[in-house]
Amino acid sequence: MATGIRSTPRQRALFGVMTVLYWTSMYMYVPILSPYLSSLGLSLGITGIVLGSYGFVQMLVRFPIGLWSDTLGRRKPFIVLGLAAGAVSCLLFIIPGGFGWPLAGRIVAGVCASTWVAFTIMYASMFEPGESSAAMGQISAMTVTGQLTGMALSAPLADSLGWSAPFITGTCAALLALPFVWYIREQPVSADQRPPMSLALLGGVMQQPTLVRASVLSILVHSMLFISMFGFTPLKAKELGADGWLLTAIVFAFMIPHALASLIMRKISAKFGEWRLLQIAFLFGAAATVMISFSPSLGWLAATQAVNGFMQGLILPMLLSLAIRDAQIRERATAMGFYQAVYSIGMFAGPFIAGWMNDEWGIDSGFWLGGCSGAAAAILAVVWGRTSRNKQQQLHR
Repeated sequence: MATGIRSTPRQRALFGVMTVLYWTSMYMYVPILSPYLSSLGLSLGITGIVLGSYGFVQMLVRFPIGLWSDTLGRRKPFIVLGLAAGAVSCLLFIIPGGFGWPLAGRIVAGVCASTWVAFTIMYASMFEPGESSAAMGQISAMTVTGQLTGMALSAPLADSLGWSAPFITGTCAALLALPFVWYIREQPVSADQRPPMSLALLGGVMQQPTLVRASVLSILVHSMLFISMFGFTPLKAKELGADGWLLTAIVFAFMIPHALASLIMRKISAKFGEWRLLQIAFLFGAAATVMISFSPSLGWLAATQAVNGFMQGLILPMLLSLAIRDAQIRERATAMGFYQAVYSIGMFAGPFIAGWMNDEWGIDSGFWLGGCSGAAAAILAVVWGRTSRNKQQQLHR
């Protein structure tokens, strides 16, 4: 293997457990975050700022982390940084005071999430270059498993033990993951094989058309995601009477189809083609996001989440695979860092703008913004799908 990692079933299993705990830590409090901020007396506009700060930090940090990782030829130090930041971020939320501590907690969580570039590239290196789609499908399933675990426990813990319980549990999950890092072997890339940190490297990576297109589409899908399930959908569920296990049921309605779609994405994309499947998934995801605003009951809301969860479970691993498809092995972390930094724009702008809209026109208005993002992505997928087909036809002539 290019990176010298001994890829055995045990190594992949250890990596999988570590990855699940990483995402469990970060998402342990997501379903109760907007209700928690509301309980502190924060307006929807301020709540949007706190939620959006998570993506804003990633816009600034993810690309440098990917570039630095490629330059050092190492991934593990950044994984350790991510787990440590995850533990600290959870603790910051429970410090008494104004909105500054929750804001700090979400900012540090953004640093934690920014190290995801190291996780993805290290796991991809355990596979042959032609198996990147399989690797990204598997790691997407790990992601969803961790997110589902954290989000499923969140509301019941808060209801039974108080608001602090999910945050403390998130800290424990991150600390529990740290020992796994030492059992995953990594052979650092030799100095003569590392790309120099230069504008030429950045320029070359950023000129890859497939990477740029995947990044733009990912801005839009993450805007949808962080406006809805990872943003204001829990508040909508609260309005409809959800608490405790009912809020967890809404989370399951989204996350279980999301996990299932990640596992079967390769088979479906082989049948429909990647660009055609992206068009369909974005269109249905946009419709489901808009329909949240019309939800008269928790059952209706759960149905919109099931559709949205399945469609986004198809979209995210496809875009992840496209992002590194044209990158050389030594440039992969830089390419992934660029991709993840760019899609962080959606994680920041989506909830930030939606929070302002919700303050002005009510909570349902933000879901229309998410729907518009999905519709725009569907149109771009149609255009770029035609471009991709025309290019392939020309190559085969």
